[in-house]
Amino acid sequence: MGSSSSTYRPKYIYLDIDGRIQKVAFSKYCNSRDIMDLFCIATGLPRNTTISLFTVDGCMVSIDPTMPANSERQVYLLVTNEKKEELFQNLLVQVLEQFSRVFKIDELKTEVANHLAMLEKKVELEGLKVVEIEKCKSDIKKMRDEMAARSNRTNCPCKYSFLDDNKKLIPRKDVPSYPKYMLSQETIEALRKPTFDVWLWEPNEMLSCLEHMYHDLGLVKDFNINPITLKRWLLCIHDNYRNNPFHNFRHCFCVTQMMYSMVSLCNLQVKISQMDILILMTASICHDLDHPGYNNTYQINARTDLAVRYNDISPLENHHCAVAFQILTQPECNIFSSDSERLIGMITLILATDMARHAEILDAFKEILDNFDYSNEEHVTQLKMVLIKCCDISNEVRPMEVAEPWVDCLLEEYFMQSDREKSEGLPVAPFMDRDKVTKPTAQIGFLKFVLIPMFQTVTKLFPEVEEVMLQPLWESRDRYEELKQIEDAMTKEVRFFLLTPFVFPLTENKITNNPFFHGSVVTV
Repeated sequence: MGSSSSTYRPKYIYLDIDGRIQKVAFSKYCNSRDIMDLFCIATGLPRNTTISLFTVDGCMVSIDPTMPANSERQVYLLVTNEKKEELFQNLLVQVLEQFSRVFKIDELKTEVANHLAMLEKKVELEGLKVVEIEKCKSDIKKMRDEMAARSNRTNCPCKYSFLDDNKKLIPRKDVPSYPKYMLSQETIEALRKPTFDVWLWEPNEMLSCLEHMYHDLGLVKDFNINPITLKRWLLCIHDNYRNNPFHNFRHCFCVTQMMYSMVSLCNLQVKISQMDILILMTASICHDLDHPGYNNTYQINARTDLAVRYNDISPLENHHCAVAFQILTQPECNIFSSDSERLIGMITLILATDMARHAEILDAFKEILDNFDYSNEEHVTQLKMVLIKCCDISNEVRPMEVAEPWVDCLLEEYFMQSDREKSEGLPVAPFMDRDKVTKPTAQIGFLKFVLIPMFQTVTKLFPEVEEVMLQPLWESRDRYEELKQIEDAMTKEVRFFLLTPFVFPLTENKITNNPFFHGSVVTV
């Protein structure tokens, strides 16, 4: 029996610390915590500081003994949570500064807009006589012409070339241009539940449902929203969602309806302010405006205009905010009346829908959960961020016949992106590759590691969520796991079939003198 010995070489990691390269070595006996402490000491940070490592192209590196070694030419960037928060706060300040300029309209335009709103409200609410209506129309036309002439002389700093058609942002003036559907009591009651079937409704019907939600929640009355302005705004929102397989206007309606049902289920109107309810509903409607059908990863890897404009930080979510504010800056569509508090609240919630920030947001919410205080504004903001995240990815909460078509839509959009990435030589995520992913494999991990843990956390604050929303998620996970077992069994049978030799006995009628048939065993 022989013996051998080998010298173990430590692993070397090169870190970029404020432009200075620091070489760190550790052995295979170190665990992840030891390595993180070692990195903290090397960078002058206190132990137990939460840190993250990134490659030069922005990919996160797992900190553990198996992490890939690098070189001085390919250093890892070390970032603390404080730096990430500082970057996010700086971005938020820049976005706020950018849009604050939009609302510095001159006194004449404000006066004209207010006068226009007053006249339109008279037409809608007081039912003026024919002669008076014609006179109002004449006055409105004059005012609109004056506003249009003034707008042509003003350069707006928020014009984006990313939209396919800038005309989409021009509000419709023939309001109401969609029929006012009379919702039945059955529909009204169903609209408040997560089981609502979103596939049964045409766009005009969905617009009427959204309009009903704002009236039913008391938002139109409490914030003095002009009903005509609400209609115009909803129409403009509809026109600025693209016909993508997944990220389309029906998805917008789906997310907003789920938010509406959570407001009802969790009795949120008693626990948070009407302002918070307005921000939740409006952010849900606007959260994916002008989505191009290609996610942030594609935007960053392909170096699109959006990725460059927003420095690779949530490019799509920032664009959704930009389009939302482009619409709201027009007096004909401004349901907020230039209220900066509502605008800031919308920015925060729409940016929270970036899944790259999922762990950060959920961990922050867990920290305050045991001592949650509805009077604490920061706590309520964290809650609203988690609620919009729940609604954004809540399809599996719905009944199977409603949820499953959404999986098909999402996979279609994924495959469209991965095909394009392959043709452009860009990296392709395995869960988006049509050659590697199936429905069960796509959903099981997402349910187990994202959806269920998030809704379990929300259930701690709202126990009523468990039966209505968490239970369907458990059932969906079990169903997809069963489908995967069947899929695996079928794959195993196919492999067995392909690898098993088949014996074909030759009869007198066969061409037995053919040399290819002399050995009657054919292996497939």
